[in-house]
Amino acid sequence: MNERSPVRVVISQSMLFPWVGMLEQVRLADDYVYYDDVQFSKGSFVNRVQIKAPEGMKWMTVPLPKLRLGQRIDEVQVPPSAEWRDQHFSLLRRSLSEAPFFSDAMGLVESVYAADYASIGALSRASLMSLVDYFGLGQTTRFTHVADLGIPGTSSDRVLEIVRALGGTDYVTGHGALRYLDHERFERSLIHVRYMNYRRLPYPQLHGGFVPFVSALDLVANCGRDGVRYIASETTDWKEFSNESA
Repeated sequence: MNERSPVRVVISQSMLFPWVGMLEQVRLADDYVYYDDVQFSKGSFVNRVQIKAPEGMKWMTVPLPKLRLGQRIDEVQVPPSAEWRDQHFSLLRRSLSEAPFFSDAMGLVESVYAADYASIGALSRASLMSLVDYFGLGQTTRFTHVADLGIPGTSSDRVLEIVRALGGTDYVTGHGALRYLDHERFERSLIHVRYMNYRRLPYPQLHGGFVPFVSALDLVANCGRDGVRYIASETTDWKEFSNESA
């Protein structure tokens, strides 16, 4: 009898033009779930990302003036004004215009910002997919909106039920899940929990020494499509990760 082929599930809130580590997760995923029917958290990366500018690190932020306490990510409206878009273009030109593939990076942003979006979640999903498509990632990945799965609950219990519903054998997650995930319950369900071992491979960058935690637009601008070789995915078993974190 043949062993079951692994099915790796990644669940994440949408993020605005995220850092390379999120692309590492996409590259691993057989199923990638947009977790956007949860409460928007101020200070998250849903509507902002860092850009490496000549004067140092700068935030590229989508303003959310109509944000109300308790709103879900997929409910928060994006202002239609072109002002914030123009500010983003200006920051990117100031920061990346001397990079060899700057036009590729700007082309991605312009294509995403040319459309209107019902929510910040929709905008951030589009920004992620522009990067995924550019680097040729996720060609065998199924992308799903968590709301379409109709699975209630919260926290660790809901995550487990989502992975089960998708037939997952492995749940691949970022480091924050260590605080709340019931790892033993996943094991009893024959689902392996694996944490990202972010490689943070240095690539040529402008404005001083290498900084990994910036938008992947930086990788596009500096390396073009060849930048895919810096998107190297590795994971660590939860027990090993937990021991290392302790």
